[in-house]
Amino acid sequence: MNQKVKGFAAGIQAAIFYGTNPLGTLPLYADGINSSTVLFYRYALAVVMFAVVMLFRGESFRIKWGHAIRFALLGAFFAGSSATLYVSFHYLDAGVASTILFCYPIMVAVLMTVFFHEHVTWQSFLSIILAMLGIMLLYRGDGNITLNPTGMILVILSSLLYAVYIISVNRWKTDMSSLKFTFYIVLFGLFTMLAYAGFSGEPLQLLHGVKEWGCAVQLALLPTVLSLFFMTIAIQRVGSTPSAIMGALEPVTAVVIGVCIFGESFTFRLAIGIVLILSGVILIIVKKRAVAK
Repeated sequence: MNQKVKGFAAGIQAAIFYGTNPLGTLPLYADGINSSTVLFYRYALAVVMFAVVMLFRGESFRIKWGHAIRFALLGAFFAGSSATLYVSFHYLDAGVASTILFCYPIMVAVLMTVFFHEHVTWQSFLSIILAMLGIMLLYRGDGNITLNPTGMILVILSSLLYAVYIISVNRWKTDMSSLKFTFYIVLFGLFTMLAYAGFSGEPLQLLHGVKEWGCAVQLALLPTVLSLFFMTIAIQRVGSTPSAIMGALEPVTAVVIGVCIFGESFTFRLAIGIVLILSGVILIIVKKRAVAK
């Protein structure tokens, strides 16, 4: 039971930290820093942070070649999710984009059912309907202005990649420490980011001033190092679906940041959409607790 409590606590912390993505990203965008550069510094600084902690704790960096291949895939999934989310910020408000991203718990449930034969209950089906209705409300945005479909597609793709990442971590049974495990995911995520920068054609830019470097450090520490580390612990101790469900705090965190710090609008339609999405997740939580009893 103590391990379960630690797992749920870790999942909550991971969700809150991951929801801070817009906090460092939007100011860098406002300064003219492109997506490739923001992502590069986020992952590069995170690798350095993890490496320092591993050296301090005397952790071995040695892994098997087979593990390296699996880490490369995990890093690609997580980095791909980051890239599509960050690019979507150019098309959508950060709060709306991060709320739509929250579809990934539903995707986890669906993928677990299709590929690993988890039974679909009426609660799961209803939760999917509620979440989809919420997304439709978010899609309309303010008044009669339809949100950019490119941004919508990018966020949904980001959500799918994150769902695949969570399931993949859950299916990998290993005695490797959470610190070492997460370090290699971020390291291979950095390689993916470098490939993305070359493919996108966006040049890597130098950061200037305390504000820009502070934003980069925030992105490396909160939504990368801490979020990934705690999410790994949560997945290993309580499973993929409950860990995804605890992501309910992600859109809440992102919306609060967007409204309070960046002055984004918070409309009645947006509020109803969030309520519907969270209602769908609450149904899954209730179902899981009932099964556990």
